[in-house]
Parts: sequence; structure tokens; C-alpha cells
Amino acid sequence: MGVRVRQADGRDRDQVVRILEEAFHDDPVSSWVFPDEEHRRAVHGKFLGVFADVTLEGGRIDLLEDGTATALWLSVPAGAPEEDDTPALMRETADPGNERCELVGRLTGAVHPHDRAHEYLLMIGVSPERQGEGLGEALIRGVLERCDRERTPAYLEASSARSRALYERLGFTFMGRTVDLPDGPPMWPMWREPQGG
Repeated sequence: MGVRVRQADGRDRDQVVRILEEAFHDDPVSSWVFPDEEHRRAVHGKFLGVFADVTLEGGRIDLLEDGTATALWLSVPAGAPEEDDTPALMRETADPGNERCELVGRLTGAVHPHDRAHEYLLMIGVSPERQGEGLGEALIRGVLERCDRERTPAYLEASSARSRALYERLGFTFMGRTVDLPDGPPMWPMWREPQGG
């Protein structure tokens, strides 16, 4: 599939957040964090904006030129991580009274592997009207090809069975233990070893 991808910058922040908001509105994890749909509409963009800001500051955001999909990547070094205040910032920014805003970040952070440097696909979103067309796969394939060339693994957490299946097609494997949100859906930590020669 021929798609044109460019690297986003601060001027694209609102567009990136809009794509993520639309893509994750009905996602099982977002629905668990914000069970009331009207409330989710009001605060979800603030919550997702934290991911965009963290990635704009220290990572890479790829954006389809037609504005229908985006992927947020962070390069994670090997070794014990520094204290991460992102989960607290997610709660403080989006919905201070909602502990689930912070808990989802703490639980995923607790299982994130740090023994090897890797590329972390923090989030990928495709506009709902374009889902199922292969845009997500096309969007991340360039980074995975670079991972293969540079012999760098990649990591992510799948938030739905549908996304897990996509990532498995791209060479990711489930690490064997789900992140279980209290009274909520599972998330699947997935690892991808570099492929090819």
C-alpha cells in the first residue's frame, strides 16, 4: 500500500490528538478508564494529549499525510528506568478524581521490559472510517524495517484482541502475561525480535 508518511511536530499536535481520540473512543481500555461516554468525550483528548506531548518531547510521531493515522514511538534504553511521572500527569491533566487515569500507566509501566534497548510503540491510531484498510500496518512498517536493519527489538501493549492480531502479523509475540486492569479488559504486552538476516 502506497502511503505517504511524515514526521509530526508541535504544529501537528491537535491533529494527532484528534486522530487518537477518534481511534480510541470505543477502545476497551479507554472505555474502562472513562466508563461514562459523555465524560469520555469531555476529557479523553486531554488524557491522550499527554501521550502526544511526551512523544513530541522525547520520541517520534509519524503521521499519514492525509491525516488519517498516527503512530507514537519512543526509543527506550536498556537499564532500570528513571521514575516516571507520566501516569500521575495523565491523571492530573485529564481527570484528577479518576484514579484509573494513573493506574493504567502504572500497571503497564510495571511490566515494561528494560533489559534491552528497544523501540516502543506507545500508541497507534487510525481514523474509524479508515480502519481495516491496512493503514496502521503501512504506517509502522517503516519503523519495523529500520528495527530489522539496526537489529533493534520493538515492544508495545495491545489494548484489544483485534490490535493484537495485527501486531502478531507484523512479528510481535505475546509475552505470556496480560496486564489485567481491575474489573476491566486485559492488555497484551508484545515483543518483536529483529527479523531477517
